[in-house]
Amino acid sequence: MNLPDFTPDSILFDLDGTLWDATHAILAAWENVLRENPDVTPSEPVTLECIRYYMGLTNEELGAILFPQFDADGQMGMMRQSCAYENKFLGEHGGVLYPNVLQTLEKLSAKYPLFIISNCQCGYIEGFLGANGGAAYIRDYECADNTGLEKAGNIRLMMERHGLVNPVFVGDTTSDSMAAEKAGVPFIYAKYGFGEAFGRGKVTDYTYYIDRFDELAAMIK
Repeated sequence: MNLPDFTPDSILFDLDGTLWDATHAILAAWENVLRENPDVTPSEPVTLECIRYYMGLTNEELGAILFPQFDADGQMGMMRQSCAYENKFLGEHGGVLYPNVLQTLEKLSAKYPLFIISNCQCGYIEGFLGANGGAAYIRDYECADNTGLEKAGNIRLMMERHGLVNPVFVGDTTSDSMAAEKAGVPFIYAKYGFGEAFGRGKVTDYTYYIDRFDELAAMIK
């Protein structure tokens, strides 16, 4: 479906569950962290299912969930260890791109400036851009770890930074939908991502949806 009543001047993307699946790399990072901290027991087993369920939370939010026995500094200490492993692995190997992501980004970038907004740590988006070849198509990016802002705040920040008037945000979870609504931009729901598939709740508030990433190339004209 096209966007009949809306002409975007830019496209902003969530990363995890929208452009790639990096959960295997994140699981490997946590396995290293827990081996190095044998006396630390997370509140629940850190499995692929656990990681996929919590993807999209900030490090502060996830640290509080997994390590309630620590104060905020202790929680963030554990998260920083994991993030260091994640960034190293992803910078070298990347994550698993969803089908036709790079080809679609190439097509879209010929018409629109493209951006990434994520609740991840500094260095994580760079892993996507460097290891997978996405840097050629992404104009700019921002993350919660860098600005201290929630996703809606970073959407607005990117709009101000680049003078965007009619952006559209593409994401895969209810939190992405809420961020788009709070920022006042249309939301395209990536139904193939982490949202409904991993128990994150049914996403009902969206402007349009896609079942595959490459549908964007035909939808946005």
